[in-house]
Amino acid sequence: MNFVTSHDRPRPERRRRRVRSAVAATVAAATVLLGNVVLLAQPAHAATLLSQGKPVTASAIEGAGTPASAAVDGDLNTRWSTPFSDPQWLQVDLGAAADVSQVVLRWEAAYATAYRIEVSNDAQSWQSIYSTTTGHGGTETLNVNGNGRYVRFYGTQRVGGYGYSLWEFEVHGTPGTSGPPQGTGTVRIAGSQGNWQLLVDNAPFQIKGLTWGPPAGEAAQRLPELKSIGVNTVRTWGTDASSKPLFDAAAANGMRVIAGYWLQPGGGPGSGGCVNYVTDTAYKANMLAEIQRWTTEYKDNQGVLLWNVGNESVLGMQNCFSGTELENQRIAYAKFVNDATKAIHAIDPNHPVTSTDAWTGAWPYFKQYTPDLDLLAVNSYGHICQVKQDWINGGYTKPYIVTEAGPAGEWEVPNDANGVPNEPTDVQKRDGYLQAWNCITGHAGVALGATLFHYGTENDFGAVWFNLTPAGEKRLSWYAVRQAFGGQQGGNTAPVISNMTLSRTADVPAGGTISVNVNVTDPDGDALTHEFKVGGKYIDGSGALVTTPSSGNGPFTVTVPQRLGVWKLYDYVRDGHGNVGIETRSFRVVAPPVQGTNIARGRPATASSYQQVGNGAPYPPSNVTDGNNTSRWASDWSDPQWIQVDLGSVQSFDRVQLIWESAFARSYRIEVSDDGNAWRALYSTADGNGDVDDLALAGSGRYVRLTGTQRGSGFGYSLYEFGIYRR
Repeated sequence: MNFVTSHDRPRPERRRRRVRSAVAATVAAATVLLGNVVLLAQPAHAATLLSQGKPVTASAIEGAGTPASAAVDGDLNTRWSTPFSDPQWLQVDLGAAADVSQVVLRWEAAYATAYRIEVSNDAQSWQSIYSTTTGHGGTETLNVNGNGRYVRFYGTQRVGGYGYSLWEFEVHGTPGTSGPPQGTGTVRIAGSQGNWQLLVDNAPFQIKGLTWGPPAGEAAQRLPELKSIGVNTVRTWGTDASSKPLFDAAAANGMRVIAGYWLQPGGGPGSGGCVNYVTDTAYKANMLAEIQRWTTEYKDNQGVLLWNVGNESVLGMQNCFSGTELENQRIAYAKFVNDATKAIHAIDPNHPVTSTDAWTGAWPYFKQYTPDLDLLAVNSYGHICQVKQDWINGGYTKPYIVTEAGPAGEWEVPNDANGVPNEPTDVQKRDGYLQAWNCITGHAGVALGATLFHYGTENDFGAVWFNLTPAGEKRLSWYAVRQAFGGQQGGNTAPVISNMTLSRTADVPAGGTISVNVNVTDPDGDALTHEFKVGGKYIDGSGALVTTPSSGNGPFTVTVPQRLGVWKLYDYVRDGHGNVGIETRSFRVVAPPVQGTNIARGRPATASSYQQVGNGAPYPPSNVTDGNNTSRWASDWSDPQWIQVDLGSVQSFDRVQLIWESAFARSYRIEVSDDGNAWRALYSTADGNGDVDDLALAGSGRYVRLTGTQRGSGFGYSLYEFGIYRR
């Protein structure tokens, strides 16, 4: 990704610098001859130029016109340059380990006074082969002695106020004679107990990944940006005909895919359908055929890293079975995964196979019944730092990867004062990703990397909890992953929210307002905007977030929904540069208080019908006068239906409050009667929307009746309270 900063705006001193650059180009061209003299002075077995045209990466680039690749293209008219900050680095991949004997730096006017040259075989562990604090620019020819596949320039102090700028970064030496063949796509596990490596084309490869959410067809446009933040792998949960663009784009960008195969009951607790792995031979045969089909299809695609059979199914089986049968099913599932693993190996011996589950309690099943797996895998969030000890305690003899990780999930955190999971703050989520990565890399030689959760564009309840880029906007977590993976630094970053408070959280009147204070800063001093959304996931299971009216500049006045229950309020704080901070708090919406006495409270109620069976039943009519906004009357699923309250005597009133459950009346009328036979119309509507109907109705009578004539859902009518008030 090319970061465009304020430094790219034309300024007089920048134009003057370009004049100097032209002179520098002339000097640099002249010094090529001097550099050649030095090279010709070497022994007869002269060193080979190893770096030209090889893959190159950098900590950052100043702009699109000065890419990292320009430093190894052999052209003294093109250059790599960086933003104006320290440190910065440039590294070249020689393709195989080589003996490095000389490095030539051909500087533009912006050079390094302090820097070092380093070598590595895995681009992770670096060995310094040269360092100086007295760099002089121009052409610097460094005679060195080192061996490695990767060679890096690492600058720590610049001359002047600009960045670093190299016409050419030349690495000379002797290419390895026993280096691995490149581009074969072979991936394997190497090493011994507790000292494993994942090798791609025989080169060490640490998985620095994200789970993949966008359509596969968008991979070509999205993967370069992921690569720029250090991502080298993405993980999927399913593989089929639609997967090809993702594999192809990964290969084109030098990245890899952990290709998933979905098995039921996938997704862990509360997810997936139920399959009987003991008896359902048809399902197993069909899935095995699908796995064989797509393994055959993609086995030679250079984008494939490894195959992953199943996702959280061992744990998820608790949704389908219990007791001895649950144990039998888990064993049968693990055996089927082994059958799938053997089938994959028969087709594709060049890529390892693993199987993911939601907790390390699945690993004993794989250890005993799935011996053909090449490595283990686990999804772990709040307990990620326990995985290492679980592996040790389990006496396992295979390495593992973490296929989902991030901040603690809603199933792992305590409830807040409103009884719903207390979502971590944006800052806590940022720190959660960093902590997770530290714990993964802390199990050196066993944990081979991770795909953190989640890179997606979804923008709902779950996305706000976990997505790095909801609706394509980058959060603090995005930049935390960039930091963890050693990606390109610099550029504009996300707003930081330090606190968010609501004036009321336990008793907000339906349709009313609350005051919201948000403490937020922006690292780049950008002007910030706020958008408030509400989500009713804990009311009806919907993950959708809906913008709600707000005003002010802090504190803000925010309008709450009409519907009763616990909602979540989300503040989206944007900086105008594609970054967003998101903070959330819960609040409980209650019925608006009504002045006066509820003369229906505790009075007898009757109805045309009520639901007597089903989850939570019965739902009798007496529930609408008990003063409890969590108990309700529910009718049969037909029109019309009615419910009435007997006030005991003819009484006057001036207000009626109806508190609906989600099964409300679209059309209804309210009538009164002195004797329960002759009824007088008091109110009617054909556009009821549920929630709370707070009606100023002056009337009198002993009986007050609500008759529903059109339901607002496919269910019946459902009412929490039928309040009749007199001041």
